[in-house]
Amino acid sequence: MSPAPTLVPAAELAARNPMRFPNEGDGYRRARTALLAEEIELRRHIERVAELRRALPPGGEVTGDYRFRGEHGPVDFAGLFGDRQTLVVYSYMFGPQRARPCPMCTSLLGAWDGEARDVAQRVALAVVARLPIERLVAFKNERGWRDLRLYSDVDGAYSRDYFAVDPDGGDGDQAAFNVFTRRDGTIRHFWSGEMGFESADPGQDPRGAPDLMPLWTILDCTPEGRGTDWYPKLDYPI
Repeated sequence: MSPAPTLVPAAELAARNPMRFPNEGDGYRRARTALLAEEIELRRHIERVAELRRALPPGGEVTGDYRFRGEHGPVDFAGLFGDRQTLVVYSYMFGPQRARPCPMCTSLLGAWDGEARDVAQRVALAVVARLPIERLVAFKNERGWRDLRLYSDVDGAYSRDYFAVDPDGGDGDQAAFNVFTRRDGTIRHFWSGEMGFESADPGQDPRGAPDLMPLWTILDCTPEGRGTDWYPKLDYPI
C-alpha cells in the first residue's frame, strides 16, 4: 500500500484562492478565507471517513428468508441486487398504519429519484416499505417518480432485522439506510447508518454525516440554515 501523499496545509490552499466578488470588504475576505480553510479540512475529513468505511471487515452474512414484492412481482433478497455486487436499501417510513408517508423520507426520495439512474450504473438501489406494493406504486405515480425501485416487505422480516421498525416492539416505522455486498456468492451486511437520538448533539435532530438529504446540504450554505421549526411537507399551498 503506497503511503498517503503529504497534503498542503489547508490554510495555505485557502490563501491561494483567487476569487474576489464585487464590492466585498477586507473583513469579509478574511473571514471567508478562514472559512475556506475549514471547508478544505471538512472535505479531507469526509474522505478519511469514507476510506475507513471502505476498509471495514466483512459484516454479518444475510441468512434471513426475506421476501419482497416489486412492481413486476415477487423477488427474494438476492434479486434486489440485479446484476450488481453492492446493494443500497433505504427503508421508507410508510408502513401499513400510515395513511400518508413520512414527509422527510419523501423529500429525500424525491431527490434520489433524479439520481437513481446514475446510482444504478455503480450499485443497486432499492426502496423498501411495509406497505402493499399497490399503494407504494400509487404514491410513486402521484409524486411523478420514474426511476426509483420500490418494494413491499411482504412479512416485515427484513424491516425488523435491519432496524426499520420501532425497537421497542411497536408498529412504528424507522428510516434505515443499509448497504450490502455480494462477493463469491455470499451476501453480507456492509454498513448501516447508526446515528440516532443517542448520538445527536444538543439542539440538533438526529442525522447522519454526511447528510443524505440534498435539501439540507443546500440550506446549510444559506444564512437561514436548516432552522429549528421547519420540516418538509408532502404538499404546499399553490
